[in-house]
Amino acid sequence: MALLGRKNANPEARMSLGDHFREFRNRALVAALAIAIGSAVGWMVYEHLVTFLTRPLVELSKERNSEFVKLNYAGITSAFTLHLKIAMWLGVILASPVWLWQIWAFLVPGLTKKEKKVARLFVAAAVPLFLAGCYAATWALPKAVEVLLGFTPDDAANLPNAGEYFTFCTRFILAFGIAFLLPVFLVGLNTARILPGRIMLKGWRIAIILIFVFAAMMTPTPDAWTMLALALPMVGLYYLACGFSIVMDKRRAKRDRPDWMDVPDDQASAL
Repeated sequence: MALLGRKNANPEARMSLGDHFREFRNRALVAALAIAIGSAVGWMVYEHLVTFLTRPLVELSKERNSEFVKLNYAGITSAFTLHLKIAMWLGVILASPVWLWQIWAFLVPGLTKKEKKVARLFVAAAVPLFLAGCYAATWALPKAVEVLLGFTPDDAANLPNAGEYFTFCTRFILAFGIAFLLPVFLVGLNTARILPGRIMLKGWRIAIILIFVFAAMMTPTPDAWTMLALALPMVGLYYLACGFSIVMDKRRAKRDRPDWMDVPDDQASAL
């Protein structure tokens, strides 16, 4: 009854600053709990993750018929620290449906019922896009490692620090996953009526430049192939978001158009 009375006293469901902070805390706790559960799974399958991430190094060593590359675990605690980091990295990926929803629900609480239905569709699209980006990174990662280690002289061995190598791999994969969330972010701004679709499309030149700059920063390899593997899907997703936003703007404008605007000049309107 107290909750019902609170709703009646606040029909517009307005929240104070303190309520916003409490909601942020609660949603952050839910996301952190989901990541912790995913990290527990990552802790148990750590050996499989290490085998997967070090596969490019093993293949390069086989090509050169020697121990061309061998990871160096510097320090007593480095192995434990890497175990924890890689477990948490998988936890972030496995918990992506939860923390993506928590972020979205916190950012767009004031939508209409119809807009909330569309918002749920966006979140449903965000998870596959994030996972698709992570998968694309696993396809591009061996090429990136091969290019970077290709600068090692033929008569030398490479002993990279294990922490630096696994940090590079995990950040590389997460960067691809986050980059593929670009259309969800843009459509979210459009749904909140912050960024119209026509403005989005009008700035396509700047957007493409920023996409390629981002791709170059996230793929620190001298070859263009790895950068294009990230930039081209992002460009396609950007235009897809523009098209979807323009359609949504037209539907919204038609829905918000008053009925008396369609009445002929020689007829009396309902007003």
